Amino acid sequence: MRHIERHKTHRIGWLRAAVLGANDGIVSTASLVLGVAMAGASSKSILVAGVAGLVAGSMSMAAGEYVSVSSQADTESADLDRERLELATDPKHEHGELKTIYVKRGLDPQLAAEVATQLMAHDALGAHARDELGISERLIARPIQAALASAASFAVGAVLPLLVVLLAAPAARLWGVAGSSLCFLALLGSLAAKAGGASLVTAAARVTFWGALAMAITAGIGALFGVTA
Repeated sequence: MRHIERHKTHRIGWLRAAVLGANDGIVSTASLVLGVAMAGASSKSILVAGVAGLVAGSMSMAAGEYVSVSSQADTESADLDRERLELATDPKHEHGELKTIYVKRGLDPQLAAEVATQLMAHDALGAHARDELGISERLIARPIQAALASAASFAVGAVLPLLVVLLAAPAARLWGVAGSSLCFLALLGSLAAKAGGASLVTAAARVTFWGALAMAITAGIGALFGVTA
């Protein structure tokens, strides 16, 4: 019987950026809307603040994610360059490093040496990148992909509370934004957990709790310093 394993680790890069972006989009925009509304702003002011938050947040997420992941990519590139040089100048020592790694993982010294020899003959840099540096093709840093995923997911997340602002009656706006945003967060957590193969309940509860806390604090500050529009 054929057994097909479906692992999720290849999704880590884009999944992390997408979940972070969407979560921030919902939480920050909903919190901003609630804070401005609690301060007594007009409907137009609330909407303008929300749209401004969407645009600024998307650009900030893209820039921050690009810079962060680029730094990781630069570090990986520098490590690979260093490893490439060491392989060219001292292959015997590099072979010994791989052998030691495999011995620590449970192979006997003779087999570890043979495995290291064969892997280095096939792809020396790839073997050292994977087993010595922990760098693999699936998990390598991709700055542009991460930046686009963060910006797009933030915008999608931010649009959701703004739609509630547009559609809800003024009297129901506060509770509508808060309640719908918590539902969106719970759904987001569940979808992310499903995509990553994790617990749906844990993920949903985690994002919902922190989202509720952020919205409550921001609304409280808006009420504390609010003025009649």
